[in-house]
Amino acid sequence: MNEHIGAANDRVAPAGNIAGVDGVRALLVEDEPNMVRTLTKILERRGLRVESAANGKEALHRLEKDTYDLVITDLNMPVMSGLELLREIKGRGLEAAVIVLTGYGTIQSAVEALKLGAGDYLIKPCHPEELLLAVSRLLELRNLEREVRLLRREVRDRARFGEIIGRSPAMREVYKVIEAVSQNKSNVLIHGEPGTGKELVARTIHQRGPWRERPFLAVNCGALSETLLESQLFGHRRGAFTGAIDDHEGVFQAASGGTLFLDEVTEIPLPLQVKFLRAIQEREVTPLGSTRPIKVDVRLVAATNRDVEEAVRRGTFRNDLYYRLNVVAIHLPPLRERREDVPLLVEHFVQRFSRDYGVEPKHVTPAAMDRLLAYEWPGNIRELQNTIERAFALSRSPEIGVEDLPERIVRGGPVLTKEESPTPYLADVLPLAELERRAIVAALARTGGNKSEAARLLGIDRQRLYRKMGKYGLR
Repeated sequence: MNEHIGAANDRVAPAGNIAGVDGVRALLVEDEPNMVRTLTKILERRGLRVESAANGKEALHRLEKDTYDLVITDLNMPVMSGLELLREIKGRGLEAAVIVLTGYGTIQSAVEALKLGAGDYLIKPCHPEELLLAVSRLLELRNLEREVRLLRREVRDRARFGEIIGRSPAMREVYKVIEAVSQNKSNVLIHGEPGTGKELVARTIHQRGPWRERPFLAVNCGALSETLLESQLFGHRRGAFTGAIDDHEGVFQAASGGTLFLDEVTEIPLPLQVKFLRAIQEREVTPLGSTRPIKVDVRLVAATNRDVEEAVRRGTFRNDLYYRLNVVAIHLPPLRERREDVPLLVEHFVQRFSRDYGVEPKHVTPAAMDRLLAYEWPGNIRELQNTIERAFALSRSPEIGVEDLPERIVRGGPVLTKEESPTPYLADVLPLAELERRAIVAALARTGGNKSEAARLLGIDRQRLYRKMGKYGLR
């Protein structure tokens, strides 16, 4: 190889850098000093940053301490051979691409080197252009593999929040808080209207954290009487009250080490809030009918659809308990305030119910999507989910049209012409002011909030649109 390299060195070098090698670090593993100098000169002239090691053991030491994109190694070396180095690289999960050079090339050694993860195999003597071509090819492959890893990571990132769907600015903020708080055990208070996905966010916080293998338990504080809620939270001993025929472990104890989700937390009766506050502060609970406290270690995620600060002002919720729970606050916006997420959610539910019902995904017609965008969604995401499932349950058509939507959604959309409407829409007489308000809402939804474009669709000027938005309390 020396003869080929020596004769061609000056001829090869001026050809310019190999594409895509900016910042690429190469480790040359070779025990012949002359070969090291020659190969280093060739590769550096083509833009690589080259370091060298005299044998496999020294190379492995460097690879463990630092990161290299490329390893070019001889096979026949003292202390540790090239094949042994390859085995170690593969066994330790090191990601450097490897080119093998040897003057003792055989089919058997070539096959073994490739099985051990070598990206290419060159037999000495080889022409410098042959080596540079192999380097270029391997680096291109490395870049492609990196792109695949990035794409897979993007897919994982999109899936990492489970079924929490949305790209709106408000939801991006929610993702940031979930990502941060999932790594610690700070108490979290989630506020949002019914159907916005508060429990889903709580479960995602739990599943994203290091305690995901520990329990996640949920309690609806508004669905139980005071005695039953106290027993559910803290447990009870046999005979503590009528019907307590056995000892019962409360959710604080059962969820220890994991997450306890308390929905409708503002519905906890005032007398019970004192005991609840003590459980949070002291990290211990005393079951009903017992005087012996039990140590617990849970992360609390509470949720409510009420104005907690207003409840504090009215005296129905303790101020100190509010601040204990509200260490990290997450506000889930209603669907009507993030309409740009409606198409994403629709597609998500279409894909889910196509699997559940064993049919091909349905196409949502533009007219139907307009109604979905214009509707106010008082039931939020839960109502949208039910709407899409209803279309799968009742229709065998390959598409979801306006006729597949509930009447309330059709009526809540923009005013339709007789030709556009498949239902007797105009038979449902509404006040003109309400029709005007809904038309403005629909125009703003269709244009993504662009006032000039919405005014054009409505046939009015921008100033008049602003006045009407103020009249109807639209943002």
